[in-house]
Amino acid sequence: MSSLIILDCAFILLPFLVLAIGLFSQRGSIALANTGSAALFLLYAVFSFSELENASISASLLTWHVSGFGVLVRELLLLSFFLASILSGSYNLRNKPEFLGAMLFVAVGGMLVVSASELLSLFIGLELATMPMYFLVAWNKFSSQGSEAALKYALMGSIATAVLLFGLGYLYGFAGSLSFADISNAVQNIASANLILLIAVLFIIIGVGFKLTLFPFHTWAPDVYEGAPTPITAYLSVTSKAVALVFLGVLVYGPLAGMGFAFQLIFSALAMATIFIGNLGALKQSRLRRFMAYSSIAQAGYILVGLCGSVHLGVSSFIYYLFLYAFSNYLMFFLIGIIGKNRTESFDSLKGLSKQNSMLAVLFAISAFSLAGIPPLAGFIGKWMVFASAASVGNYALVGFAAINSVIALYYYLQVIKAAWVSEPDEDLPPVQVYMWQKIILVFLGVAVLFLGVAPWLHSYIYNLVL
Repeated sequence: MSSLIILDCAFILLPFLVLAIGLFSQRGSIALANTGSAALFLLYAVFSFSELENASISASLLTWHVSGFGVLVRELLLLSFFLASILSGSYNLRNKPEFLGAMLFVAVGGMLVVSASELLSLFIGLELATMPMYFLVAWNKFSSQGSEAALKYALMGSIATAVLLFGLGYLYGFAGSLSFADISNAVQNIASANLILLIAVLFIIIGVGFKLTLFPFHTWAPDVYEGAPTPITAYLSVTSKAVALVFLGVLVYGPLAGMGFAFQLIFSALAMATIFIGNLGALKQSRLRRFMAYSSIAQAGYILVGLCGSVHLGVSSFIYYLFLYAFSNYLMFFLIGIIGKNRTESFDSLKGLSKQNSMLAVLFAISAFSLAGIPPLAGFIGKWMVFASAASVGNYALVGFAAINSVIALYYYLQVIKAAWVSEPDEDLPPVQVYMWQKIILVFLGVAVLFLGVAPWLHSYIYNLVL
């Protein structure tokens, strides 16, 4: 059996072991979740580096398939879980083993999505990555805001799932098979536009658009980001978005590859609308988490730009962007969590931060400028790559529109920096307390955002891995 399949089995078993050990030792369960996810991340990374020199990465077991693209997604899911788990360490969350186990099941669902070779596994993986998020958002059962957010999320998510399932049902009806290979052949063999296929694609995009916070299916995001515990908000913004994008990528560059031109038109329109609405919504926010919700909506639009390119450049650019986005986003949420410990999570709480804690103020600037796409930070390279993907197929209108909106986005990211660096300190604000372990994580994330901004070789590595 391939070593990749063995690693996948360990990945699948990890949440069950975390829950089982949690029955006897909460500390042991937490330690296993953190060390297990970190170890698996390193093993996948070492394997991908060692195998890349020899041949393309590939392993299969029945309908389970592992590729270089899949290995990268696994690394991203494990990295996101590890950072969210560390972030949760400063929160007094009840039933921590169950909390971490639920987050791990989300990651396992994402792995199932990227390993699927037929529609049933693909759908089950997406739902496994979605359903635990419903009760994770409401984990603090004493918070009426969290309960309301979870209810909205679950109701709208159920509708989106139903619509997605309709789309997959129509796709099965069109091809007469669940297999990606059979669907691909059916798509390639049609002489002209097929109504059933078009309906299937429309329903699928609507269903995934909710999970990806694409316009006009984004309205749940601000309330859910505001009501969920901060670690879950961060995890949702990275992992849920990544799984939804991978779901789209698997279909668009797999069984539905024959409809490439149609997808370029649809994704271009959705990307432009999502970027504009996300930027517009962020302009008028005063609370940090709602601000990050609209920022996340806009970022989903930018990532979708990458899917408008050719296969290899498109896949490598959006995976590359997701890694850079994860580091920048988690850095921001770690900072928000520290500020929100003794203060309200609003722009006013950042006033005079540079005079009270210059390290936090510098890290706020690094994260905000990276998300805005300012060189030489990681976000700039990420945007450059997704723009290059769209430009490679001549979609210059989309690239121009996204670039102009990046300038607009800079304005609202500057509001964060202005509050921390320019505004006068508010003497009534309580002091900000930062523990040593938090400083270590913050410095690591800040250095990662700086380093990845001057390490374009990483994109070459990712590009070669997905070939």
